[in-house]
Amino acid sequence: MKELSTEQRTEVERARSGASPTRRAVAPGLEEILYELIPVLDHGFVRVVDYMGDDGAIVQAARVSYGHGTKKISEDRALINYLLRHWHTTPFEMAEIKLHVKMPIFVARQWIRHRMASVNEYSARYSLLDREFYIPQAEQLAAQSAQNKQGRGEHVGPEEARQVLRLLTDDAERNYDHYLEMLNQREDGARIDDDRVGLARELARMNLTLNFYTQWYWKIDLHNLMNFLRLRADPHAQYEIRVYAETILDIMKRWVPATYDAFVEHRLEAATFSGEALKALRRMLAGEIVVQSDTKMSKREWDEFTSKLEP
Repeated sequence: MKELSTEQRTEVERARSGASPTRRAVAPGLEEILYELIPVLDHGFVRVVDYMGDDGAIVQAARVSYGHGTKKISEDRALINYLLRHWHTTPFEMAEIKLHVKMPIFVARQWIRHRMASVNEYSARYSLLDREFYIPQAEQLAAQSAQNKQGRGEHVGPEEARQVLRLLTDDAERNYDHYLEMLNQREDGARIDDDRVGLARELARMNLTLNFYTQWYWKIDLHNLMNFLRLRADPHAQYEIRVYAETILDIMKRWVPATYDAFVEHRLEAATFSGEALKALRRMLAGEIVVQSDTKMSKREWDEFTSKLEP
């Protein structure tokens, strides 16, 4: 597995070997993994490149105070919980993080829907893409869900799984071979045929499938990062982007532990109810037996409502 290019490895080694004194707030847990590559999927990774701020920066912004130590840690945690509980957002925009991420192209196309970030992606117009493509594990192969138009249903059988994996691998290998053929270029950069010019990289790339890997630098503030994680770390999110979100969730825990705890409490493990659902819940708490026909909720909303009440 080619995880990093030679230039990237040199950059990481240089960054991790150096140390600079600073007066800025630092997150000790995040410093431990700064610049390190955290593997995701078969060829992907996430690594922290830079960050600004910590839990204290959020508290400072909320109080508009000077420096640290103006309140007890327990009071800082209580304030962060209050801010998240009441959906106050701007204090969390005071902390930012920059990540280097390598992921399949189809994951990147989902990811880019979260637009409140700065992104700079690897350019296949400028550079040759590697022979790296995502092949899922057999246990991740499932049929289309009958209920969810954009989700997975039952797992396919072992024989069908083998056939799917063979097709995915064969197609990706063939398309990459044709990609190189159109470029008139070998993987080592040498020409295949000295009598041919070769197609432009910006055109040849269109033959590659969505499971090929791309990479980018992604900078985002903590408020919008939590919006990303709330949706993509959810159990219903697509597996391939969810594993990236779970990795970033662990990074967030190292970076801003008090905010992480509040985020889990008030977002990931919390539930919201519509006005009609809240009326039904109050009736249930009063001891009344309530069914869907007793409410104005649709069948889908009722199913979502009752699923939130399951232990």
